[in-house]
Amino acid sequence: MQLIDGKAISAQIKKEIAEEVSQIKATGGKTPHLAAVLVGHDGGSETYVASKVRTCEEVGFKSSLIRFEETVSEEELLTCVNRLNNDTDIDGFIVQLPLPKHISEQKVIEAIDYRKDVDGFHPINVGRMSIGLPCFISATPAGILELLKRYEIPTQGKHCVVLGRSNIVGKPVAGLMMQKGYPGDATVTVCHSRTPNIKEVCLSADIIIAALGVPEFLKGDMVKEGAVIIDVGTTRVPSPETKSGFKLKGDVAFDEVAAKASFITPVPGGVGPMTIISLMRNTLLAGKKEIYK
Repeated sequence: MQLIDGKAISAQIKKEIAEEVSQIKATGGKTPHLAAVLVGHDGGSETYVASKVRTCEEVGFKSSLIRFEETVSEEELLTCVNRLNNDTDIDGFIVQLPLPKHISEQKVIEAIDYRKDVDGFHPINVGRMSIGLPCFISATPAGILELLKRYEIPTQGKHCVVLGRSNIVGKPVAGLMMQKGYPGDATVTVCHSRTPNIKEVCLSADIIIAALGVPEFLKGDMVKEGAVIIDVGTTRVPSPETKSGFKLKGDVAFDEVAAKASFITPVPGGVGPMTIISLMRNTLLAGKKEIYK
């Protein structure tokens, strides 16, 4: 069993991005600028955004953080999105999800200029991705593909089972895994809460991408020998062992499954670090106007 080290791979990509940014600056080019909008004080969102701001500094980007209280109106937030769309210095920006219940996430996502949508959530980017056109690919699926590529894990003709059908991970990663090329060319099955025979489907999988958000859902008896396991789950569960009183748990019962897997991602330290670095890569592409002029 080989551990897929997302921390090490993301550090490698971070170095590659930093080198490219210093070349851009050295030749008088524009420093890529990422803005993040954070509403409220959700613990997970706070951690994520702080990490994004820190990574921007490490790769040499300019970054801006715009904060709103939980009580912000939808109209105020949409006005902010419009301002960022029209700010020529900002190459890409994200509105951190989830948003408070009184704000329509879909409305906010659609209000973002797709040419600055480095999260890859806008319907234009999603649509372009689904037919294989250049676009911003959402960060977690892009990070998963990068891990498969860097570990040279074969995907052609393999049976890939995706657990979960969210718009952020399940659907896009399923689409990417069946596209022509590498990593891709896989036969893909998507399972979700209404799939009756999940165990049988998983047992036939060469690659399992678990993105359900159910801690330790995938057990050892659901996995065949030699399968590749990508665990996207990050659920905070109470734990007396840690200082914070919480522990991150993946969707995979790690010890049971690792005994059978050929490759497996840990939680934390697997897909998580790749998500943030993929966002940086999208920002670099936006700064260079490589996808949209």
